Order: sequence, then structure tokens, then C-alpha cells
Amino acid sequence: MSVPVKEVELDKTKQQFIESAIDNGVLLFGQFTLKSGRISPYFFNAGRLYTSSLLAATAEAYATLLTSSRIPEFDILFGPAYKGISLAAITAVELYRSHGRNVGFAYNRKEAKDHGEGGNLVGAPLKGRIVIIDDVLTRGTAIRESLEMFSNHPEAKVVGVVQLVDRQEKGQGTNLSAVQQLEEEYGFPIEPIIGVGDIIGYLKIKGGWEKEVESIELYREEYGVK
Repeated sequence: MSVPVKEVELDKTKQQFIESAIDNGVLLFGQFTLKSGRISPYFFNAGRLYTSSLLAATAEAYATLLTSSRIPEFDILFGPAYKGISLAAITAVELYRSHGRNVGFAYNRKEAKDHGEGGNLVGAPLKGRIVIIDDVLTRGTAIRESLEMFSNHPEAKVVGVVQLVDRQEKGQGTNLSAVQQLEEEYGFPIEPIIGVGDIIGYLKIKGGWEKEVESIELYREEYGVK
């Protein structure tokens, strides 16, 4: 039985983001071996978000989502090391530039600094309402590590997570995705800029991607969550 993929009308920001990701080799189609061992027909390489235009499009997409989704009010954007650091920073700038929102920005080091100010946390003090900025949430490791750090800061409360891409597929040994597991466990919303349904919707709108759409839909039949 096929797993339904929710296809919605794509807004301009999502269309531009997906198009830019494809044009710049960030969103790729083919055969890619994931950490889970699964062979995926598509792959999102956030490490290739390294040009001014791509970073601008990414920041706009994050900021738009943060001001129009079910993510509640927040005070600080937190970027888990390493990819989350730049993503949270550019989003904080875009929120102020385009939306007049002045929020704090913080991130962690992988290894604690033993000189200067010391510690493994940098930026805004961890207190108030926090939104974690991540790239592709696969197993939720970075989120759980962040939450463990926050346990030493009782004045800090995570109110949501925003990620670049939701693959919307089952984890190992469960019918839930990592996103569904985290939402169920911690009770905060996790919102993606794009999901696999958005990618399929975009490819169908553009046309000429029939083989790619078929491959993604077959993959979803086997690994997708409802």
C-alpha cells in the first residue's frame, strides 16, 4: 500500500529555495547511501550552502518559517555545532533585516575552551525561550545533545526546532520518524522549511522530472511515515 505524500501548493519562498538548491547542487537526485544504509533517490547536502545567494535564500526561508508557522514566540536562536552555527547566525540577521525581530544568537563548541571565557557555549546567555536551528534531522542526535546542555540552564526552555529538510521517513525499528519521536517525547513543534512532499510537488510543477518523482515515491512506499 502506497504511503500518501501530502502535496501542498508551494509558496514563492519554498519554490525559490528548492530551485536554488537544485541549480547549485545542494539537492541532488540519483542513488545515495545514507547513514542508515538505505539507498535514497535524493540527497540534501547542506555543506554546499556556501555562496552569498544560497545563504541569502536559506536565511529568508528560515525567517519566513519562523514568522509564519506554529513555532511560538522565542528569544534566542541556538545553532548546534557545526552546521547549525552559520544557519542560526544568518537567520538571526534576516529576522532583524526583513522582519524587525531582534533576537539573541548562541551556539556550542564541540570541545570546551579551557582559556579566555572558557566553556563550550558562546553567544547569548541561555535563558528564555529558545528555538534550535538544524539542517537535516536524521536521528535527532544534535537536538538531544543540545537539550542535555540546556539541562544545566534552568532558565532556558526550548519551544521549537526548525530544520531545512524533513525526509519524513521511519527510523530503524519504528514506524515513527525522528521528528515524530522528538515531538512526542518533548512536546515542542519541529517545523521544516521543506519536506519530501514539497520536493515532489515542485518537480511535478516544473515537469521533466518524472523518473525522479517515481523513484522518490517508490522509496516513500517502503520507508515513508504517515
